[in-house]
Amino acid sequence: MPQSATSPTTATGDDCFRVAMAASGIGMAIVDLDGRWREVNPAIGRMLGCNAETLVGKPVTESIHPEDRGLTLDGIAGLIDGRQRVIDNRKRYLRADGKPIWVHTNAALMRDADGAPQYLVVQLRDVTAEHAARAVLQEAARERAAALDASTRQLQLFADAVAHDLRAPLRSIESFSRRLAARAGDSLDETSRDHLDRILNAASHMTSLLAALAELSHVTGVELRPRPVDLGLLAEWVLAELQEAEPDRAVELHVQPGLQAHGDERLLKLLLGQLLDNAWKFSREREKVWIEVAGEPLDGGLRLVVRDAGSGFDMRYAHKLFQPFQRLHGPDEGGGHGLGLAIAERIAERHGGRITAQSEPGAGATFNLELPAAPPEAPAVEEPE
Repeated sequence: MPQSATSPTTATGDDCFRVAMAASGIGMAIVDLDGRWREVNPAIGRMLGCNAETLVGKPVTESIHPEDRGLTLDGIAGLIDGRQRVIDNRKRYLRADGKPIWVHTNAALMRDADGAPQYLVVQLRDVTAEHAARAVLQEAARERAAALDASTRQLQLFADAVAHDLRAPLRSIESFSRRLAARAGDSLDETSRDHLDRILNAASHMTSLLAALAELSHVTGVELRPRPVDLGLLAEWVLAELQEAEPDRAVELHVQPGLQAHGDERLLKLLLGQLLDNAWKFSREREKVWIEVAGEPLDGGLRLVVRDAGSGFDMRYAHKLFQPFQRLHGPDEGGGHGLGLAIAERIAERHGGRITAQSEPGAGATFNLELPAAPPEAPAVEEPE
């Protein structure tokens, strides 16, 4: 049976432990409080490409890459003075031929019956191959992220260019159509006026669609400015704007106070605007608009619920709900350009959240929004008198 390399004058410890250490295929050692190898098993010798006996009595730091020696000394000092209970990290060791290898290090401090520090028990595992594989995966992930960023930028440029190039002819169509209506409207027959109205409505719809495309492009690429946000206040703000636009509609609104989240305030207001505008639009057939905004904590985050008593939708088509240009309702039912919920979902995803929906025709809809919660406020620091 192989034996561990041992310093005769300092050998201590239970014989059974020493036998087990010597027979282990995992690198194991005992290290003195001054950071010198006391006992080293053959597995460490094989790992470092040397005879284990030649390590005994030498500083551990001689076997560690110069850039990681400070980490080792800090760890030993932390165990001895009680700042940390164990060492559990990865660092570079040096083989006898000078080749660096990555080693996962576990170490604990042994104490005597009176609690005085005695020595460190150390376990070493060569993770060079694992580290290399992880580095390859990380590089591949960085390349994929860079490719995605480039693709996103190209999409944004395309959307911006299309929107810009189409706005000018649309303005001309709207302007000359209105001039024609003002100048010759009374002389037009019913069919001609209908045709003119259709032209104006189509131009207005295209203008709205281009604005929504620009908004989708913006929320995809704009830099987030996260901060604590009161979603209840944002919801009340959006609902007040909707009421101001249609003051004659009967409404019943319920907004729970204290709905705290963490995110970009402007984007979150836009998200709530899309959800609440949907609830408002699809309540046109009701005697009154009924909307509820409530929330509850969710695993360190917030689940926001937006409910309405509008026309609802068929869950068989729910997979189309957040897809751009997919509309579950026609224009006569309040359907828009089909980008509102796509914008809302993109904002939620950029905040690390998500949106889901439940509904049935004629029974309203419920949208569930999951977002990270605002971090707890730091305690106030009292100024010295």
